[in-house]
Amino acid sequence: MNTEAVASLFRELEAIPWLRIVTIALVAYLAIRLVEALIPRLANALPPGARIRLLPLVPALRLFFGLVALLWIVPMLINPTPQNLVAVLGALGIAIGFAFKDYASSLVAGVVAVAERPYRQGDWIEFGGAYGEVRAVGLRAVRIVTPDDAVVTVPHGELWTGSVANANDGDRTLQVVVSLFVDPDHDARLLRQRLADVAVTSPWTDVTFPLQVVLDERPWATRYRVRVYPMDARDQFELRSDVTARAKEVVREVGARWPAVPVGVAEEERADMEA
Repeated sequence: MNTEAVASLFRELEAIPWLRIVTIALVAYLAIRLVEALIPRLANALPPGARIRLLPLVPALRLFFGLVALLWIVPMLINPTPQNLVAVLGALGIAIGFAFKDYASSLVAGVVAVAERPYRQGDWIEFGGAYGEVRAVGLRAVRIVTPDDAVVTVPHGELWTGSVANANDGDRTLQVVVSLFVDPDHDARLLRQRLADVAVTSPWTDVTFPLQVVLDERPWATRYRVRVYPMDARDQFELRSDVTARAKEVVREVGARWPAVPVGVAEEERADMEA
């Protein structure tokens, strides 16, 4: 589009109602500030349930007043010819397409998620850097409730570049792994049996699933991994805490010692031991 075509889009400066434009912009600004000031005050005076429902009106009304002002002002600036309207709408469509390309990508990924079901409501997943229970699967995003009771919304578009770890994949339970590092100089058979006893006697253990105590050796420590299943996926943290606390008692009872991480151990190995 050349300079003359761009210039023809707009009215002559003398024909533009500047006073009306300024008035509309000022009224919209004051309306937005009024909404931002009054609704939070009103919400704070209401019961908590009403407060949660009222506060989301602030961004919605702010967007509403901004769009109304914009749609009112734009026809005052351009010449309302069919060619100009087509040009403006075309440019607006391209701008909206670029602005919402990630949103559209998440919508397509949402359709894929519904078809392939990498996660569903009630699953415990690690997705987009968050771990927790799936509360809802929407068209654009999945909502995850973390163990700290925070709700994390992750766009389905993360499926294109990342991976999903699904701990239970539709089942009622999942595997809990409790890791312990012990100095290598100890009776491994005795400690392994005692750790198995700890896991099987936990009140949160589902004994209908197989229980394992797996060992692997490091130069400075023996790692024990107790693999056990809770009665319900939501009991995983109680089970993990119970097994960990009682396993530490068993380590002391059999005379084993906790290892010291030697200087020079790679950072990822240190993080593995501290996890």
